[in-house]
Amino acid sequence: MNTDLPLRAELHCHTYHSHDCRMRPERMIRNCQQRGINVLAVTDHNEFNGALEVAAAAPEGFTVIPAEEIMTSQGEIIGYFLSHHIPRGLSPEETAQRIRAQGGVVNVPHPFDTLRNGRLTTPALDRLVSLGLIDMIEGFNARMTRPEDNDHALAYAREHDLPVTGGSDAHSYGELATAYTALPRFDGPRDFVHAVREGLIGGGLSPWPVHLVSTWAKVARNVRLT
Repeated sequence: MNTDLPLRAELHCHTYHSHDCRMRPERMIRNCQQRGINVLAVTDHNEFNGALEVAAAAPEGFTVIPAEEIMTSQGEIIGYFLSHHIPRGLSPEETAQRIRAQGGVVNVPHPFDTLRNGRLTTPALDRLVSLGLIDMIEGFNARMTRPEDNDHALAYAREHDLPVTGGSDAHSYGELATAYTALPRFDGPRDFVHAVREGLIGGGLSPWPVHLVSTWAKVARNVRLT
């Protein structure tokens, strides 16, 4: 890793609070530390308690960014540096505004994943950009099945002069740090946006069978509920 970029951030991952994941905070942190990650954004689906649990379990020197991957009425948006839960089902505009109202940072994950139903629609993405409500774009998602969809996201970010993040979208321990963002040090949400602009994306794609892990987690959860 570039010594001028001392932070290695996993900016997209889930815990057992997501319906399609079974990871627990303590082991997540251990695995991240073993792989050189020292900043972790916990982005559970429409849930905020997982981020709080990981933050409570984090040792000194390990930064946890409380976050949430929120399903809007037109697809998913990530809010970083949140202080409380944002409900699903709101419009993209209201969701982004609520993130900003908490002093948070708005990221759009996997915006051009043609095989993912939950991605933010392109018209909604364009509207948010025109309104200045997006701080960054996820330019590399390790769970992308079609690499050209990541390329599309990077090109869109360049066209609109938006910083880009890379993340694993990890739903299992083995996926953590598959993709990451190397960053300079930052102090708070606004400085984080600047740090991402100065950062670099590292890592690669996960093998396609990782999607089976999410399917199994959903099945296991449904079995427990019956």
